[in-house]
Parts: sequence; C-alpha cells; structure tokens
Amino acid sequence: MRSKRNSTGVFSLRSILSLFGLVLVIGILIWVSFNVDVPRPAELREMVQGYGWAGWLIFIGITALIAITPIPVTIPALVAGSLYGVIEGTLFSYTGVAIGSWLGYWLARFTGQKWTFKILSGHGRTVKKYLSNAGFLAMCTARLMPGLPYWPVNYGAGALGVTQSTFVSATLLATLPGQISLVALGSFAANQSLFNGIVLVSAWVVVLVGTWTSYRYMKKSQKRVI
Repeated sequence: MRSKRNSTGVFSLRSILSLFGLVLVIGILIWVSFNVDVPRPAELREMVQGYGWAGWLIFIGITALIAITPIPVTIPALVAGSLYGVIEGTLFSYTGVAIGSWLGYWLARFTGQKWTFKILSGHGRTVKKYLSNAGFLAMCTARLMPGLPYWPVNYGAGALGVTQSTFVSATLLATLPGQISLVALGSFAANQSLFNGIVLVSAWVVVLVGTWTSYRYMKKSQKRVI
C-alpha cells in the first residue's frame, strides 16, 4: 500500500507540472544565455521599425520575453521612449514588463520553490528574505529595491506563494515610476523638449523617493525581526 501511495505521489499532477515548469525555465535561460546577445538600443529599434504598423505589438512581445530572462528591461524602455515618446512608450513598455513579470511568476509557481531557488542562485537569499510571507508593502519594497532585478522578484514571488492579487497589484504600482523614468530618458535623448524634460525630472524624483521609502521600510522590518 505504501509503495502505491509513493508512486502516485511521484506521478501526481503537481509533480508533473513542477517538472515541466523546471524544464521550461531552465530551457529558456539556457537558450537565452547561448543564443541571445543583449540587444543594443539601436538594434532593437531597427528590429521593431521593420514590422511597420505592427511594430508596437512586436515590441510588447519582445519586452515580455526579456522580462522573463536576466536581460535588463532598461533597454526596451529606452527604445520605447525614443520610438513612441513618453506616453505611448510608457504604455507599451509597461504592458510588456507586466506581462513578462506575470509569466515569470507562474513559471515559478509550476516549478516549485526548491528548483526555482537553485535557478535564482545568488539572488535567492535576498528574495527569500523579503518575500517570505510577503504582503503588498513587502512586495512593493522588493520591486523598488536598488540592485535587485525584476526577474528574480518575479520567480521568487511565485515560488514563495505570494498571492497573485498581491503580486499583480504591487507589480503594477511599483514598476510604473521606474518605467516612466526610463522611457522619459529615452524620449528626452531623442527629443529635448520642455515636456520630456519635466516628465524626466519628475519621474526620477518619484523613483528616488520610492526607493528611499522602501529602504526605510526594509530597515524597520529588519529591526522588528531582531
């Protein structure tokens, strides 16, 4: 009887999905590491423009894929600003990052905590420290924390069981200032208008204030634990 239970446990739906998720994540990361060079802004811009009217759809798709991988989302955000301006560029870049973040979250949910944190490697300890039993504020703090890329936060939140509503709401709120600041930088580089300059300065002020606030929250949380 025990052997039957063990065999059904090994081949349960959850274990099969976990294995499939692990293979998929590792496959994506290996393929990216060997086949994808980090695109330069000029190269990405030329690629998107080559699709004509459908370029914005291609751009959102590329940004979503980049958000799943360790490639910085800074590059598509800068390109979005130079191609589409502050408003449309922010909309397209923000949408792509949100989709990619959500996909990474669910890949980790299927993969499971054990294997996900092996993939995260050096980022795993930091992510586990701030996202274990994380609520909305802790999730926002992880998003705004300097030096912590998007992708380990996405995978860590999924693996640690952060609820989808908390993850999505915190991601939509906390990534917006950073996306606006990067898109505005790309837009200002292409067109040094007063409007672009005002948006650029305002967005970076919000980013700095948000980062400082998240840092203060993080320190207070550490003191409570101690």
